[in-house]
Amino acid sequence: MKKNIHPEYRPVVFRDASADYAFLTRSTAVSAKTVEWTDGNTYPVVDVDVSSASHPFYTGRGRVIDTAGRVEKFKQRYGKS
Repeated sequence: MKKNIHPEYRPVVFRDASADYAFLTRSTAVSAKTVEWTDGNTYPVVDVDVSSASHPFYTGRGRVIDTAGRVEKFKQRYGKS
């Protein structure tokens, strides 16, 4: 790899405020905000909208989508009667 052209790869905390969940990993993401982690060190923090703690696929709290109603509406509008 060429030197001095890649972003810094360092520990970063990703935080999902809606699920009160955070995890520490390594990333090149940049953030001006910091947080003190459980190990006593201060790390940059990136706030995310969705994580595995709040995504319906992982939590099992999926929404039921009215696909039958959508199909019927499509057939009424564009299908042959």
